[in-house]
Amino acid sequence: MTLSVRTVAAAAALGAVLTGCGGGAGAPQGAGQARMGTPAASGPAAASPQAGAPARVPTLAPGPNGLTPVFERARQRTEKTVALTFDADMTSDQGPRAASGERFDNPELIATLRRLKVPATVFMTGRWAEEYPDQAKAIGTDPGFEIANHSYSHHAFKSPCYGLPALDAPAARADVDRAFAAFKKAGAVNTVPYFRFPGGCYDDRALRALAPAKVTAVQWDVVSGDAFAKDPDAVAEQVLAGVRPGSVVVMHCTRSAAPVTEQAVEKIVPELRKRGYRFVKVSELMGK
Repeated sequence: MTLSVRTVAAAAALGAVLTGCGGGAGAPQGAGQARMGTPAASGPAAASPQAGAPARVPTLAPGPNGLTPVFERARQRTEKTVALTFDADMTSDQGPRAASGERFDNPELIATLRRLKVPATVFMTGRWAEEYPDQAKAIGTDPGFEIANHSYSHHAFKSPCYGLPALDAPAARADVDRAFAAFKKAGAVNTVPYFRFPGGCYDDRALRALAPAKVTAVQWDVVSGDAFAKDPDAVAEQVLAGVRPGSVVVMHCTRSAAPVTEQAVEKIVPELRKRGYRFVKVSELMGK
């Protein structure tokens, strides 16, 4: 996909601000090539590390040498389905900023998705779930949403990655487990065995470190450019220009770092519906 000027500018802003809103402001820094894996297979929730997941959730089989598989877009690309995904980012050291009044949540966005009847997948950090447990529970018990893992700390699984602190392999696996535990403690039950790398950064070493967690890594093929954006029309335009049947769109559920996302969604949803698109969660898209 050719990056637009807006996308490149957003990527630069991401690297400069370093607030942990990775995975949606440009091409993932240092990301490995996505491995689509073998056709989707439904596995029992008991095989995943979190409790309370739906009975059967589509996942991808492991890649070569047991590497974590990576999903980027539906294999079936004729049906007009699209998945809007939202990263609920908060790094492990941002507690003081939240205590001083900075908002890393976006309840207006969630309310808009409910009002527009748009199902969505929220890639949540464990630290976000700890900061906003009531919201994590509300999202994680609403059948219109599913919660996927975006790590606990939002530290990098590969370096360099937008200046994020990097985790070694044991710490990376522990970070994933800690996030699932935070979702469970908050009372979220609609959790799925999917993972999004902070910043979208990964390589074979990261895929190997993640393999014991038995999750499918989820990337995207449409960058919204909503991180640090101030013009909702520009964000909507970028999404509408990029969506194709089977697309995964990456956006954010973080007011302080993505303040116009809710307004952009108000424009994106009716236009895509006019074009014949149906909104689905990643789990449905992966099952195609």
